[in-house]
Amino acid sequence: MTASEKAKAKTEQTVGATKEAAGRTVGNERLTTEGRAQQMKGDARQAKEKTKDIGKH
Repeated sequence: MTASEKAKAKTEQTVGATKEAAGRTVGNERLTTEGRAQQMKGDARQAKEKTKDIGKH
């Protein structure tokens, strides 16, 4: 996994978790859903990069 892609995945996961927590705190379902979606996007990016790494070995 390239360092920049790994960082992007982690950032998406972290920002998503923060949005989800903020949404739950203030009772904003839209923000909570956006946060979950962003976390899943980061998870998918991370999984894609790990698959690439496995293919290189």
